[in-house]
Amino acid sequence: MIMQNVKGTYDYFGREQAIRQKVRSTLSELFELYDFESMDTTLLNELELLTSKYAGGDEILREMYQLTDQGGRQLGLRYDLTIPFAKVIALNPGIEFPYKRYEIGKVFRDGPVKKGRLREFLQCDADVVGIAGPQGEAELMQLAAEAFRRLEIPVTLKWNNRRFLGEILTAVGVPAEEHLSVMLTLDKLAKIGSRGVLAELEGKGVAPAAVSALAELLDMDAPSFEALAENYGLGGQPGALEVLALQRLIAAVGLAETCVFDPFLSRGLSFYTGTVYEIFDASGAYTSSLGGGGRYDSIIGKLVGREDIGYPTVGISFGMESIMALLGERAVRVETSRVLVIPVGECMPQALTAAAAIRAAGIRTAVDTGKRKLKKTLAAANTKGIRYVILVGESEAAEGKLRLKDMSQQSEELLTVEAAVAIIKSVE
Repeated sequence: MIMQNVKGTYDYFGREQAIRQKVRSTLSELFELYDFESMDTTLLNELELLTSKYAGGDEILREMYQLTDQGGRQLGLRYDLTIPFAKVIALNPGIEFPYKRYEIGKVFRDGPVKKGRLREFLQCDADVVGIAGPQGEAELMQLAAEAFRRLEIPVTLKWNNRRFLGEILTAVGVPAEEHLSVMLTLDKLAKIGSRGVLAELEGKGVAPAAVSALAELLDMDAPSFEALAENYGLGGQPGALEVLALQRLIAAVGLAETCVFDPFLSRGLSFYTGTVYEIFDASGAYTSSLGGGGRYDSIIGKLVGREDIGYPTVGISFGMESIMALLGERAVRVETSRVLVIPVGECMPQALTAAAAIRAAGIRTAVDTGKRKLKKTLAAANTKGIRYVILVGESEAAEGKLRLKDMSQQSEELLTVEAAVAIIKSVE
């Protein structure tokens, strides 16, 4: 047997795992500050739920891992965190709204493998149910901006409103039943250019007059919302009013430079009903998306079978693998032990006891085996950047004390464990 990982899956340890833990802890801490509640949804789900027409699009469904259990039930591994979250809301009608949740967990897609895109990967979502206005979007945008500031990644958040884009398409002669297909093509503008977009639209059979009107739209140089609304007479339309409300809120909270309106953005998933956004490295050096999301007001009600009940919902998903791939190219400090306890002679019980007392004070501590020569052990500790080494030998044990060595000061003294802890914590 050749032992290897399944393509698109990886094991993480050492420096890589340290980076992953840093990102997770940074985001988790921020979610808590924004009053989001932690959630953990199921990896296994009923295939019927995952393949619902209200769930992912055709591309995602093609990439879904399907399986059958011993009872003959048709199941699937979750391909995102949104549908399992919607299931939780649908199954728990007693949840009080507005409800804010976040989840960090693995999802699975049998798709092409490339940098930042794997088959088993970590996803991180935050969602708000019960807020219909632009407040939900603006708060998630604030959260995203702060998250990337903490991770020291300058970003640009591009945003649009699919309802407003639909109003533009209607104005240029695209029938309502063709809106989703045309949106998906427009969403590829950055990848295939305007010529590629127009060629694909023609290939889809979009009416020549509509293609011509869209060509004029694409020729506009970074059209603003105001220019589009005036040009197509959409000032009072619902989508236009949603864009205006959010735009004003973005400016009021100081996010106008980070959050940039992009009238062609629609994102691939069909369940978005209003605002959509996507996050990119501002330098342009890393081209994959670092996150995205939007408003999806219809999924939960449809899953419950009660489309008459409103479940206004907006969410954001951070591209954890892309973020980690980007950070992986930087110099990231790996956290190591601050203290190393070395038993000298037959003093392992006393060494373990001393280490427990130091750990109880919240200090990361390692215990050496005591099998190597002391000189080599001290040299290794110095190489790892461990400042404090504690020696516990028979003479120290007899006095109920330990010997604290400060590797940076090249000093040592005989102390009680309490006194040693006080010195170590004093230089935190």
